[in-house]
Amino acid sequence: MKLVSALIMLLLFWAGKVLAGDEPPTPASNREAIALVQSHADYVWTLVAAALVFFMQAGFAMVETGFTRAKNAVNIMMKNLMDFSLGSIAYWAVGFALMFGVSWAGLIGTSGFFLSDYIPGGDPWVLAFWMFQVVFAATAATIVSGAMAERTKFSAYLVYTVFVSALIYPIFGSWAWGGLFKGGGWLEQLGFIDFAGSTVVHSVGGWAALAGAIMLGPRLGKYAADGHIKPILGHNMPLAALGVFILWLGWFGFNPGSTTAANKNIAMIFLNTNMAAAAGCVMAMFTSWLKFGKPDIGMSLNGALAGLVAITSPCATVLPSSAVIIGAIAGVLVVFSVVFFERRGIDDPVGAISVHGVNGAWGTIAAALFHMEGFSIKVLGVQALGVVSCFVWTFVTALILFWVIKKTMGLRVTAQEEAEGLDLGEHGANAYPDFAVSAYAQK
Repeated sequence: MKLVSALIMLLLFWAGKVLAGDEPPTPASNREAIALVQSHADYVWTLVAAALVFFMQAGFAMVETGFTRAKNAVNIMMKNLMDFSLGSIAYWAVGFALMFGVSWAGLIGTSGFFLSDYIPGGDPWVLAFWMFQVVFAATAATIVSGAMAERTKFSAYLVYTVFVSALIYPIFGSWAWGGLFKGGGWLEQLGFIDFAGSTVVHSVGGWAALAGAIMLGPRLGKYAADGHIKPILGHNMPLAALGVFILWLGWFGFNPGSTTAANKNIAMIFLNTNMAAAAGCVMAMFTSWLKFGKPDIGMSLNGALAGLVAITSPCATVLPSSAVIIGAIAGVLVVFSVVFFERRGIDDPVGAISVHGVNGAWGTIAAALFHMEGFSIKVLGVQALGVVSCFVWTFVTALILFWVIKKTMGLRVTAQEEAEGLDLGEHGANAYPDFAVSAYAQK
C-alpha cells in the first residue's frame, strides 16, 4: 500500500508540473546534466591529484635530508621550499606560456605569459590545468637539488631553479606535450609517448642534475688522494624512508592524475604505478644484497623510486605484468648506475641522476617495448629520439647555465663553509641545536 501511495503521489506531482507548464526532463537535458557532473568531477580529480603531487615536495625534502649530513638539513629545507615558491612564480610568468602557448614551428610556445590569455574571463579549466602542471615543474627543479647537495651556494641555487622552471623544463615539455592546448610540439607530432613524464619531468631533472654535479665537483672527503671512494653516510635513514613513502603516495596523483579526467582508466594506472614501485624496491634490495653482501636500505629506497620513475611514461599503455618487469629492471639498473657514476668521480649524494635521469630514459624506451598494442620499431625509434633530444637539450643548456653561474656569482661554497656545514654558513641556523655534531659529520 505504501508503494502504491508513493506512485500516486509521484503521478500527481508530475501532473501538477505539466498543468503548470513545466515539461518533464528530456534526454538532451539529461545528457547536459551528466556532462556537467563529469566536468565538475574532472576539476576535482585534477586538483586533488595536483595536491598529491605538491605533497611530493615534502617527500623529496625528506629523502634529500635523510641521505645527507645533519649540518646541511636547514639548507636542504630552504632549497625545497624555494623550488616551489620561486618555481611557481617563474612558471606562471614564463614557463607555462613557453610550454603550452601557441606553438612556433613545434619548438616553443609564444602566448599566454602571466596567464594573460586566460585571466580574466577565460576558460577556468586552464587554471586547474595550470595548478597540475606547476607541481610537475617543481618536481623537475627539485631533482637537481639532491645531486648538488652539501656544497652549492644558496644564491646560485635560487638562480638555477628559476631557469629550470622558466626555460629548460618548459621548452622540452612543449616538444612533447604542447598540443594539449595550442598547436603541438615536434616530438608529439611524431607520436612520442610520455604519458606522465618519465622523460619530460624526470629525465630533464636528472640530466640537469648530472650537469650540476659535474660542474661542482665532488664533496670534500668523498675521494681519497689515490681516487679511492670514501662513503659519506646520510644522517637519518628513517627520514629518508618516510620521504620515499610520501613520494610513493604522491605518485598516485602524478600518474593517474595525468588523465586530468575522473574516469575508470585511472584504475589500471594506479595498479601499474604501484606494481612497478614494488618490483623496483624488491629487485634493488636483492641486487644490493648480491653485490655488497647486505640488503642496503638506501638502494632499496631508491629502487622503489626508480620503479616509479620508469613506469611514469608507460603507465597508461602497458599491462600490469609489464609494469612489474619495467619496475624490476629499474631496480637493478639503479644500483649499477649509482656505482657507475660514483666510480667516475661524479658525486651524487642521493642518487638523483640514476633514479631520474637513467630510469626516466629506461621507462620511455619501455613504453615502446611493452606497449599493450604490440611492439613497433617505428615507435621505438621515436621514443629513442625523444630520450636523446632530452639529454642533448637539457644537459647542454644546464651545463652552460652552471658554467655562467660559476664564472659570475660562483657556484660552490668555500671549503671552510662546506666543512662547517651550509646551515651555519648560508643560513646562520642549526637544524638540531640540542644535539652535538660528531667529528665524523664535520668531515
